[in-house]
Amino acid sequence: MPQLAVVGSQSAGKSSVLETIVGRDFLPRGSGIVTRRPLVLQLIHTPVSDPPKDFEEWGQFLHIDKRYTDFNEIRREIEQETFRVAGQNKGISKLPIHLRIYSPNVLDLTLVDLPGLTKIPVGDQPSDIERQIRSLVIDYISKPNCVILAVSAANVDLANSEALKLARSVDPQGRRTIGVLTKLDLMDAGTNALDILTGRVYPLKLGFIGVVNRSQADINNEKPLSEALDAEQEFFRNHAAYRNIAHKNGTRYLTKTLNQVLMNHIRDKLPDMKARLNTLMGQAQQELNSFGDSAIYGDKNQQGALVLRLMTQFARDFVASIEGTSVDISTKELSGGARIYYIFNDVFGTALTSIDATHNLDNQDIRTAIRNSTGPRPSLFVPEIAFDLLVKPQIKLLESPSLRCVELVYEELVKICHNCTSSELARFPRLHAQLVEVVSELLRERLGPTTDYTQSLIDIQTAYINTNHPAFISGSAAAAQSMTSTPKPAAPRHKSIEHHSASIESLNGTSQTEDDESTEEPFPNGRAVPERTRHGATSAPPIPVPSSGASSHRHHSTHHHGSRHASGTSVVGGSGSSPQSGTAKETFLNYFFGQNGPGPLQGATAERGAGGPIVTGRDISGADPSLEAGLMAGRRSMDSNAAYDMKSLGKHIEAASDGSSHLTMREEMETNLIRSLIQSYFNIVRQTIQDLVPKAIMHLLVNNTSQQVQNRLVAALYKPELFGELLNEDEALVAERTRVKALLDAYRDAFKTLSEVTLKST
Repeated sequence: MPQLAVVGSQSAGKSSVLETIVGRDFLPRGSGIVTRRPLVLQLIHTPVSDPPKDFEEWGQFLHIDKRYTDFNEIRREIEQETFRVAGQNKGISKLPIHLRIYSPNVLDLTLVDLPGLTKIPVGDQPSDIERQIRSLVIDYISKPNCVILAVSAANVDLANSEALKLARSVDPQGRRTIGVLTKLDLMDAGTNALDILTGRVYPLKLGFIGVVNRSQADINNEKPLSEALDAEQEFFRNHAAYRNIAHKNGTRYLTKTLNQVLMNHIRDKLPDMKARLNTLMGQAQQELNSFGDSAIYGDKNQQGALVLRLMTQFARDFVASIEGTSVDISTKELSGGARIYYIFNDVFGTALTSIDATHNLDNQDIRTAIRNSTGPRPSLFVPEIAFDLLVKPQIKLLESPSLRCVELVYEELVKICHNCTSSELARFPRLHAQLVEVVSELLRERLGPTTDYTQSLIDIQTAYINTNHPAFISGSAAAAQSMTSTPKPAAPRHKSIEHHSASIESLNGTSQTEDDESTEEPFPNGRAVPERTRHGATSAPPIPVPSSGASSHRHHSTHHHGSRHASGTSVVGGSGSSPQSGTAKETFLNYFFGQNGPGPLQGATAERGAGGPIVTGRDISGADPSLEAGLMAGRRSMDSNAAYDMKSLGKHIEAASDGSSHLTMREEMETNLIRSLIQSYFNIVRQTIQDLVPKAIMHLLVNNTSQQVQNRLVAALYKPELFGELLNEDEALVAERTRVKALLDAYRDAFKTLSEVTLKST
C-alpha cells in the first residue's frame, strides 16, 4: 500500500513533526540515535462518539494484543521492543514496529519513521552505522508507492541536506518528494527561507512546507501540542517574510497536504493496485483450494467418498507410471516402466552377456571330470556324463543375475509406489502411508512366487540337458570343425562337410559320414566291413598286424582319393595322415590305444570309418592269426618294458592324482571339445533365460500387481471406522491453510477499502 516515509538527519525534527501530526507525545526522545527500528505508524480517523467516551484515542501494536490509552505506555513499549530486537547498544534493525493510533483528531495516513541519517559512529555505535542506515532508508523510499517526506533543518544550508540527497537518488524528477523545513524560528536574524519555501532554490513538484516545532524547553515544560500549534500559526502570520504564505505552511496544512497527496497517490495507483490485489486473491484462493475443505470431517458419507476417490487416483497413478501414460512424465531421468525396461534390457542383458561360460574351468578340471566319469573303464570317446557334470554348474551361473533382476524390478515398483503422491493426497499423510503399505505388502506377496519361478527356470535347465536342440547341433558342428588339426583333403564331396547330421554322428562316436552310404555285410569271421563306398571304392585293406618286436603299432590305409579319414569323438572332424607317416603318434591305433601296452583293442568293436574298417566291439579270438600274433608280441614287449615296473607305476598314479601331468594330444583335443560344447549349450540356455525371466517378472509381479492394486486397497482401507484416522491432516498443513485463509481475508478487506477510496475520489 502507498505510505509516507519520513527521512532526515539526526536532530532534524522528524519525531517532533510526527508528534505534531498525531497531536500526542508518544515517541522516544534523547541524544544521539533514538529511532533504531522503522516505526510504521498508521493513523486511523474515528468518528466522535455520541455521547463522548472517556477514551476516544488509543494505540495498538501488532506484536501484542493490547489496547493502550496512555501514550506514555506506548513510548515505553516502543523503547522495550527496540531493545528486544536491536539490542542495548546503538545498533539498528530492519525489523519494523507496527503501531496503529485511532483518534477523531487525525486524518487517515500511513507514515514510516526511519532512523536519522548520520555520518560517523558515536559511542558504541557500529563502525558501519552510516552504511546500515542508508541501506535501510533506501529499501523504503525506493518503492514506487512510497511518498518521501524529506525533513531538513532551515538553519542548515539546503545544499548539505542528506534527506534531499537520498530522495533525489531514487526520485530524480521530484514527483513523489515533499520537502519539510523545520526550525524556521531558529534561523539567524535577517535571514529567511522564503526562496526555498516558494520553490526557487530546489524545485519539487509537491513543494516545500515550513513548520515550527516545540523547543526543548517547551518539551521539558510539557507544553501541550494544541498550544504549540497555535503558537506556530501565530509565528507564520506575524513573520514579515512568511505572512503572505502563512496559509501554505504549518503543521495543520502539512497534515492536510499529506492526506491529499496520499489519497491522490492511491488514486493514481488504484488500477494497478486493484489488478495486483485481484491476482493475489486468485493465487491465495487457488492455494487454499489445494488444501481442501475441512468441512467434510463430520460427514461419514463425504469421508468415504473422499477416501475412495483418493484410493482410485492412487491406483491409477501407479498403473500409469508403469505403463508410461502418466501426466507428470519426467524429461530428466528414466522413471516408472521405462526403468523396468532398462533393467530388463541393459542391466540384466548386460549381466548375462558378460558371463563367460568356461572362465572358471581350466583344462585340468575338464580332464579330471572326463576321467572320473569313466571310472575304471577306458573311454573310447568323450563320455556324456562328463559333459553333463561340467555344464550344470555353468548354467547355475545364470541364477544370481536372474534373481537380482527380480529384486531390482521389485525395488523399482516400490519406488513408483512412493512417488504416487498428488497434492490432494499430501494433505493426509496417514492415508498416504497406509496406501503405500498396502501396495508394498502386495508386492512382497508377489515377490516370493516370482523369485521361486525364476529359480525354477534355472533348475529346469539343469534338470535335463537337451543335446538334441537344433542350435546345439549347429554349435557342436562348428566346434568340431574348429578342432580339426589338419585341413580337409581336396577330394570332391557331394555334400557339405558342415552338415549337422554328419557332425552329430562324429560327436556321438559313430564313424559313418555323409560320404559313406554303403551297406555292411558280415565277414565269415564276424567282422563288419563296408561293401563299397558311394564313390566306387572297394573295401579297405585289413588292419596291418605289427611285428612282435615292434615298439609301436602302425596302421596304413589307402583311400580311393588318396587320403585317409579317421572318425571318432576324440578326433573331431577327422585328422588326415599320409601313408608315408611312420611315427607312432601319426597312426590311428597308437593315437587311440597308446604306443605301449595292449590298449583297449581287446574289448573294441568293429566300426566303419571314412577310410576303412576298424575293429570295435568284438572278441579277436577268432580273428586273423597274424593279428593275434602281433598282439601277443606287443604283450611280451610290455612285460619287458621298465615303464610298467610297479614302482614306476606308483609314481605315474601319484602324478595323475594331483593333476600335474601334461595333457596328451588326445586329452587336449577332448578338453577343447568339451569346452566348445559347454560354450554352445550355455549360449542356448542363456538366450532362453534372457527371454523367459523378464516375461516371468512381468506376468507374476508387475502385471499381477497392477491388476490387483485397486481391489486390494479397497478391501484393506475402505472401512468406515478408519475414515477418521486416515483423514487426519498434517499439522503444518492445517497451520498453512489458516495462514492462507487469513491472507485471503486481508486481500479482500484491502480490495474493499480500495473500492471505497475509489468511490470517495469520484
